[in-house]
Amino acid sequence: MADQQAAADQPGPDGLLEPARQALERGDYGLCLRLLQPLAEAHGASSPFGGSVRLLMATAQMGQGDSAAAASTCRSLRVCRDATLRAQAKDLQEVLEAPALERPREWSMTLPSLGEMQSLEGDFKAMARRRRRQQPSAPPPPPTGPTRAPWGFALVAVALLALTALLGGCVQLDTSLRFTAPGRIQVGQISRSATDQPLPWQRQLATALRETPFKIRQDHGRQTLTAPVLPAAEALALLSQTMEEAARLAALDLPAPQLDLRERNWLVGVRQDLRLAIDLRAVQDLPGLALGLSLEPFHRRAVHLAEPLPVVVVPSAHGRAAEGQRLHWDLQPGAVNRLEASSWRWSRLGLGSLAIAALLALVLVLQRLRLLAGFGLPELPS
Repeated sequence: MADQQAAADQPGPDGLLEPARQALERGDYGLCLRLLQPLAEAHGASSPFGGSVRLLMATAQMGQGDSAAAASTCRSLRVCRDATLRAQAKDLQEVLEAPALERPREWSMTLPSLGEMQSLEGDFKAMARRRRRQQPSAPPPPPTGPTRAPWGFALVAVALLALTALLGGCVQLDTSLRFTAPGRIQVGQISRSATDQPLPWQRQLATALRETPFKIRQDHGRQTLTAPVLPAAEALALLSQTMEEAARLAALDLPAPQLDLRERNWLVGVRQDLRLAIDLRAVQDLPGLALGLSLEPFHRRAVHLAEPLPVVVVPSAHGRAAEGQRLHWDLQPGAVNRLEASSWRWSRLGLGSLAIAALLALVLVLQRLRLLAGFGLPELPS
């Protein structure tokens, strides 16, 4: 009982790092490093907690002006299993190891020494006498003529807006719903950046979904979110939470998606009616932006409504589907996307029970025919 009480009193990982964070916020980098050193020795760089400790150490070393030590600490995080911490350490290392640029001499102003300066009192008096002798000149006439439009500034502003739109829209987002069994769904999401480099939006989304069942993997510009097989209600709630979090990080005010799955069990199978409504009228149709939803396994004829874009059949990512195909539905930005589909899922347990009942009925019929033929009931040999 005493051991359990002592274990409950021990602080968690965040509690162990809180004193060091407070020292870092106060600017006491020496105390921060002294608090983090025992934690770094107890936890390796490959663990997520050890990576967090070393990332704080690198920040404190930068505060002390020791860029070489901070870069060395960041290099040690290449073996960290947490992809987010590994990417942050890589970005910080690139900043620390960037070559220093030479400042042009024209950018600096050197003030002469006070001992080398001559007395300016006589110069000021001479300038004042000359200024009194000179008559004030008339002010120049105001400029006249047509005003020229600032085309240069307008072109630069348009170019910056176009570049921002292209960089913000160069992402492909594909969400998948895999129906593994009646009442069970696996949710997945894959996002790809056109530059093959991790986007800030991807890192923020991975941080926001860290407490969810998603397994997150970042491979350069490709981010994969894979959830375990969950009950249908939990899977759809997780999908809705992911879509709302992605819209919030992208600064988009989108209505909550409408996801409705109804199932009716007929013992030998389950009939599923799926209805989706995703409002993307607040999303602009930018170049390089692609949004899609995949359903597997689903027959093409099971889809009753798909607007404004139709569904297409694509190769399955899990091999050949046993009960249908893999359908891909492209979402149209700036419109309300609706999908209605119905499908029949056979129940292995129900089919097995039906087969056992049929075999028992067959055995009873054969036994009845044997009695009618006069053979009597089976007997043991004497």
